[in-house]
Amino acid sequence: MERTAKIIDGKLVSQAVKDKVREDVLSLGEKGISVCLAVIIVGDNPASRTYVNNKKKACKAAGIISREYALDENTTQQELLELIDRLNKDSEVNGILCQLPLPQGLDEKAVIASISPEKDVDAFHAVNAGHIMIGDYSFLPCTPAGITEMLDYYGIEVASKNCTVIGRSNIVGKPMAMLLLKRNGTVTICHSATKNLADYTSRADILIAAVGKPNFVTADMVKDGAVVIDVGINRNSEGKLCGDVDFDAVSKKASYITPVPGGVGPMTIATLLKNTVTAAKLQNNL
Repeated sequence: MERTAKIIDGKLVSQAVKDKVREDVLSLGEKGISVCLAVIIVGDNPASRTYVNNKKKACKAAGIISREYALDENTTQQELLELIDRLNKDSEVNGILCQLPLPQGLDEKAVIASISPEKDVDAFHAVNAGHIMIGDYSFLPCTPAGITEMLDYYGIEVASKNCTVIGRSNIVGKPMAMLLLKRNGTVTICHSATKNLADYTSRADILIAAVGKPNFVTADMVKDGAVVIDVGINRNSEGKLCGDVDFDAVSKKASYITPVPGGVGPMTIATLLKNTVTAAKLQNNL
């Protein structure tokens, strides 16, 4: 049966989140509390630079102070860890974000582990990952949290639904599965070693694709009326931005679908701002 899916508009939902963040920042300001995010960027990766600039712009619009620490690509592990240690101890800094990927020779795991869990607004630290696992958390990784915001905004119920997540990364796939589970979804995680992938995806009421392969999810893999969330940001053979889902074909079967661009992407930064405000509140016992 052919249908036209409703578009889940990430720009619309992210604006609602940012508006709420701005209100929170103003009310904290009335109590004499400023909100500050420290962003570390190492080297000159163009994609990382774009992300950092977008984060700074979003902070400014929300009234959050952003401090950028741009380090040379020859920065040593020791120098980077010393900077993080100073920021951990700086009471004016509420959140610390180290833009990934790091240049070769730097240990991402050690860097993530060195950020204080109370200031880890990306929610990558093992302590925060553990809290997500047991369902008792202060911060959530920005992309999965943004996806749950979208589902809520459009009134999409997760409880008792078959939810399939394609991808098992620590940043999206695993925490996404935990958040769906917390909402009483029945969750399947698929990955590169899954056999007969379409058997799982075609049963999903909510399908979340986070594989990083252009147009990987085709219409024959999707159940009629499914909610399809596309986390991928890829370039197709013509160099055009696209997701992991064949949008044109799948949107004729799905009930809801996120576009790329303009879907999940804007939610990630909005959730980062929300996490930074949460950190400021917790650090001030609010």
